[in-house]
Amino acid sequence: MTRKPMMAGNWKMNKTVGEAVVLAQDISNQFKGTWEACDVVVCPPFVDLKPAYTVFEFDRVPISVGAQNVYWEESGAYTGEISVPMLKEIGCEWCIIGHSERRGYFGETNEDVNKKAKALLAGGLKPIICCGESLEVRDAGDTLEFVCAQVRAAFAGIDAAQAVKCVVAYEPIWAIGTGRTATPEQAQEVCLAIRETLAELFGAESADAMRVLYGGSMNPGNVDMLIAQPDIDGGLIGGAALKAPSFVQLIEACI
Repeated sequence: MTRKPMMAGNWKMNKTVGEAVVLAQDISNQFKGTWEACDVVVCPPFVDLKPAYTVFEFDRVPISVGAQNVYWEESGAYTGEISVPMLKEIGCEWCIIGHSERRGYFGETNEDVNKKAKALLAGGLKPIICCGESLEVRDAGDTLEFVCAQVRAAFAGIDAAQAVKCVVAYEPIWAIGTGRTATPEQAQEVCLAIRETLAELFGAESADAMRVLYGGSMNPGNVDMLIAQPDIDGGLIGGAALKAPSFVQLIEACI
């Protein structure tokens, strides 16, 4: 099966509203019809979501907007949290969950990721579910066991019809923001193991339809080698998504 590639830009905690509008407009201005062969998603901070969405909507370009996090309750006394209905109303289609920074800095657990995935799917948004190992886990030789356990936990209680709406992003923690990248062979080995785990959970046909992204310091210099791997369907991009020229290069590498 030929899976449609995806390039998703995770802006993390960067860009004020004004800066976000400029960056979104820069990306939109470079849009070409050929981009429709790739799903392009921009994931700004919460305050930038509506401004970025408005730019893409006004320019009528098929670039989607996604959030970087969500809470699993629809409303209530959860100070500082954002719900699925709130994200949906401002135009979000996607949401990143389980990013290693959320897990590491804010104590997010596999169970939290699972609750968020279920809430997003129930509310009509599509999760980008992150998984990945630390350098210690890799050096111990436990990468595949660790990452596949994260995948199983994230999809617990989710059926195949819902699972195929999800995207999995493999992000080796030791390669995020460090400039260090997994070799294409290392990345392919883990992404294949993720797909095999999805096949165990949902069957080979569903697993073959699901996209697995790579997200550890992908940039214009290494993108071609990474996306040439049979089980890597695009990227979840950090630093290279903060400048329009580099993000555009990554998008066009997928086409």
